[in-house]
Amino acid sequence: MSDKLKIKLSIANRVYPLTILPSQEEGLRKAAKNIEAMIKQFEQSYSVRDKQDVLAMCALQFASQVEQKTIDKENVSEHVEEKLNALSNMLELHLNS
Repeated sequence: MSDKLKIKLSIANRVYPLTILPSQEEGLRKAAKNIEAMIKQFEQSYSVRDKQDVLAMCALQFASQVEQKTIDKENVSEHVEEKLNALSNMLELHLNS
């Protein structure tokens, strides 16, 4: 347990104490900073005062970004597979002639 860190992160005016691995600290601090920035942006842009609504909007935004990256990655993988198949077919034709 001595290799764990105890940190406190502030999100939406609440402090969350966490016990984490040292390798997680940078990512968690950056995530908390991004959440705080997004909260501020939503509050300014949409005049939202209820923290729960703002946090739900943040969660939706982050989840949609993750899903979009997954979709984009699948599309790239399909495109690469098509190109590799075409290249393989060209090589096969060339080697057989």
